[in-house]
Amino acid sequence: MAGRVCVVTGANRGIGLEVARQLALAGDTVLLAARDLAKAETAAQGLGGEVVPTRLDVSDQESVDTFAEGVRESHERVDVLVNNAAIHYDTWQRAVDADLGVVREALETNLLGAWRVTQALLPLLRGGRVVNVSSEIGSLASMGAGTPAYAVSKAALNALTKMLAAELRQDRILVNAVCPGWSATDMGGPGGRPVAEGARSVLWGVDLPDNGPTGGFFRDGRPLPW
Repeated sequence: MAGRVCVVTGANRGIGLEVARQLALAGDTVLLAARDLAKAETAAQGLGGEVVPTRLDVSDQESVDTFAEGVRESHERVDVLVNNAAIHYDTWQRAVDADLGVVREALETNLLGAWRVTQALLPLLRGGRVVNVSSEIGSLASMGAGTPAYAVSKAALNALTKMLAAELRQDRILVNAVCPGWSATDMGGPGGRPVAEGARSVLWGVDLPDNGPTGGFFRDGRPLPW
């Protein structure tokens, strides 16, 4: 399945960077997108293959529109979209007294950011794959106290995944939410599993065949409870 045009948001570090690296090594063209172009360029220098560093602030509609137009002009299509950009793993907060400004910022990036980018790239995405990088912390089945901004934003991203999957099924676009698991990234902190393992969980959703599942929530290829 090499030779695809793949967009990975928030890809200058962590899971996004490793996903970009593995896609490039497999022979895909990777648009490595990050809010800071300099950081995207630095990240891209350490990768092999065809990697294009690109500025994209998923919380800014103008930035998203500019990015989408650039992709249309330079590549004319997108085969894979990995909505990875996320902020505010707010383990220090509780819902009862959360800073709603932090919650709003999380929703702006973690939910609306993925929504904006998907909408903007849809004209280029016929027959493609959309992978929304989620987290089991957004599962209503196991949700408890704490980390409210991140948990609510990921639960909402899961809901968006199901709606997009249903609406895009006729266009042969597979849309799934994938949890990379607790990984040893800047956000996840030490003690998690290797970043490469988390990235492989995401790549499972990227590499699904045309008859693969859509509208699901998975980790390592296995369904998670909503």
